[in-house]
Amino acid sequence: MDIYGTGGGLPGWFILVLIPMLASMFVSWRFRKKAHHYSQRALSSGMSGKDIAEKMLQDNGIFDVKVISVEGHLSDHYNPQNKTVNLSPDVYSGRSVLAAAVAAHECGHAVQHAKAYAWLQFRSAMVPVLSITSNWVMWVLLGGVLMINIFPALIWIGIGMFAFTTLFSFVTLPVEFDASRRALVWLDSTGITRSREHEDAKGALRWAASTYVIAALASLGTLLYYVMIAMGRRE
Repeated sequence: MDIYGTGGGLPGWFILVLIPMLASMFVSWRFRKKAHHYSQRALSSGMSGKDIAEKMLQDNGIFDVKVISVEGHLSDHYNPQNKTVNLSPDVYSGRSVLAAAVAAHECGHAVQHAKAYAWLQFRSAMVPVLSITSNWVMWVLLGGVLMINIFPALIWIGIGMFAFTTLFSFVTLPVEFDASRRALVWLDSTGITRSREHEDAKGALRWAASTYVIAALASLGTLLYYVMIAMGRRE
């Protein structure tokens, strides 16, 4: 098997690794540009991200989750361990369409947690293993490639570890999509985002979701490439 080419066409590494990597860079760049655009669109309700997050939690009967501000740009996340919705300064204090969309999205994860959403539970169960494999997987794969002729089992161990991280990327997708769906339904039902504002909120979350999709596909492409290397050794 020719692991560097595809029958005289484009090389395998180009198709499986470089193209997804370039696509990921483009989507990330585009998302940041769109995020900046939506951050400039003032919210007619005048509510801050903090206000929106607290209201969404209360409307869903969640009173044991705190909304706090954390350092960083686009560092927003929900932490199920200490039950906190962590918002970056621009979202926490912001009164823009982006702040509303992001704050509601992160609260969507809190709602998932409270309702024992199956995909979130599955992803959370994977985290302890992921924290170990993510630290070692690239070293194992590198060692496997270098020693493929004397210790071929090593690269397959690395592939197994990388497959787990790839699976995690795909399990993340329904979690993110569902959190955005919950956020948009709630924003619309409360009238916090109106008309054009709501369409912009959809756009912001759609671009954010696309970064997860591309990351998952890029991870799958890299996984397949390492499988090609391991299989090529046998030809």
